[in-house]
Amino acid sequence: MNSYDRVLRRLRGETVDRPPNFDIMMTFAAHYIGQPLSRYYLDYRVLCEANLAVQQDFSLDIVQAISDPYREAADFGLEVEFPEDGLPFYKTPLLAEPADLNKLKPPDPSMGRRMSDRLAAVRYLREQVGGEVPIMGWVEGALAEAADLRGIMALMLDFHYRPEWLQDLLEICARVEIAFAQAQVEAGADIIGLGDAIASQVSPKLYRQFALPYEQRIFAAVHEMGALARLHICGNTTHILPLMVQSGADIIDLDWMVDIRSAAKTLGDYPVICGNFDPVAIMLQGTPEQVREATLCCLRWGGERNISGAGCEIPDGTPHQNLLAQAQALQEFGQSSKTSIRQV
Repeated sequence: MNSYDRVLRRLRGETVDRPPNFDIMMTFAAHYIGQPLSRYYLDYRVLCEANLAVQQDFSLDIVQAISDPYREAADFGLEVEFPEDGLPFYKTPLLAEPADLNKLKPPDPSMGRRMSDRLAAVRYLREQVGGEVPIMGWVEGALAEAADLRGIMALMLDFHYRPEWLQDLLEICARVEIAFAQAQVEAGADIIGLGDAIASQVSPKLYRQFALPYEQRIFAAVHEMGALARLHICGNTTHILPLMVQSGADIIDLDWMVDIRSAAKTLGDYPVICGNFDPVAIMLQGTPEQVREATLCCLRWGGERNISGAGCEIPDGTPHQNLLAQAQALQEFGQSSKTSIRQV
């Protein structure tokens, strides 16, 4: 059973040889192949080489075109700095003043330097492992993109002082993200991940008004293209989880702060939970035995379709033996499930 079949069967609730592994790897992957982070962010060939390496060596069931949250923002015109081997950052928001919205020019995904680089990554991954390993593209949620363009503190004030202006910005962002998602599916992506990290910092009321409708539209476009949708919101999303279910996502990532047992009751059979052990305390700082136990606990508590993964990105410097312990635990769980079926 290859990874592509394993994932589809798991999502349908069918028997698999082992649960899939959907760990998100970015900085770890770049350094695993000895490359500086700037090359991972700016050269699709490095991103692909890194993803293919960790997928093979740590038994992942996905290859990913995910890197940093600034691809769309950079092509909008945000000045992003890329240290040689550090995380990208920007100093000045593109929309420092509300009037700047009038000058905002939505980029074409096929023409933007950074967005087209992701499209090239998806096409290359399709050539290498298409039909064998699911390929995941990535977009920012409209609210997350607005935060990148506006700045988080200003955005928080916009909720109260200029909600109609903010919705105009979100509409622009949503149209760009839909086009970017569609372009990645056309390039060969099987799954589109959507990152909406800022959403964990807002109330259910604000999430319902300023995040959920745009997630729904983006995922509807993804489904129309025949691809799967994965929602990733970093942080404690317990308070908005019942609304996240309405996003249309097929897979919902849970960060480690969320109680997976309660979440499984909220989500029911679908969408499928991915996660959610602590990537720092368990994967980075824990022992192989702790990783094994955390992996198995999530599988026991996360529902019959649960997909394995840390609550968020695998940290740089994670011991290799811990990643291998997760892979071994998945094999162990698969074998025990087969034994149980035979006994029945």
